[in-house]
Amino acid sequence: MHKFRISTILLLLAALTFTVSAKAIQAPSQAKPASAPKPIAPLVVATPVTPPPGYVIGPDDVLQVLYWREKDMSAEVTVRPDGMITLPLLNDVRAGGLTPDQLRDKINEMSKKFLQEDPTVTVAIKTINSRKVFITGSVNKPGPYPLTSPTTVLQVIAMAGGLTEFANQSKIAVMRQENGKLVRYPFNYKDVARGRNLEQNIELKPGDTVIVP
Repeated sequence: MHKFRISTILLLLAALTFTVSAKAIQAPSQAKPASAPKPIAPLVVATPVTPPPGYVIGPDDVLQVLYWREKDMSAEVTVRPDGMITLPLLNDVRAGGLTPDQLRDKINEMSKKFLQEDPTVTVAIKTINSRKVFITGSVNKPGPYPLTSPTTVLQVIAMAGGLTEFANQSKIAVMRQENGKLVRYPFNYKDVARGRNLEQNIELKPGDTVIVP
């Protein structure tokens, strides 16, 4: 009887050992696979705006610098107040005061020392923020307005919500810097509204200020 009990215990131990070994062998196949690294989000290329004639890059403009076959060097940048932008590898590059084509040529030349093949770069304008006109005084919405297309005095008044009830419509003026001097251009709203002296309704330039007394 004693030998029978010992034999039974030995059989149970052997069965338990076999079960544990089997689970150990199966464990690796049940392990969860390592999660794959998340891909880096690509640069989203926005539809560029068409710059007006004579446009040069200025502070706060948003640019997209795109390299063909070199996506790691592509970037969306905002022009700083000092006219500089920062690009991968190239670091600081002066953009202010240049046309998009001039900046493209400059970046192409600077990139040659980092690439085995001659680079192909495109400079696209995403947002123009540097070209502004200002309107102040007796209008409903005074302040700066972007100058992204040809705009006249009458149009910027409309953009500002029109004249207020007490505006002096015949004494409006456009103040402009020309050759280092401040020049005043008179604008009579009543005349222009009646179709007279339409030459007063001049096309505004970046930096102009319309004063409505």
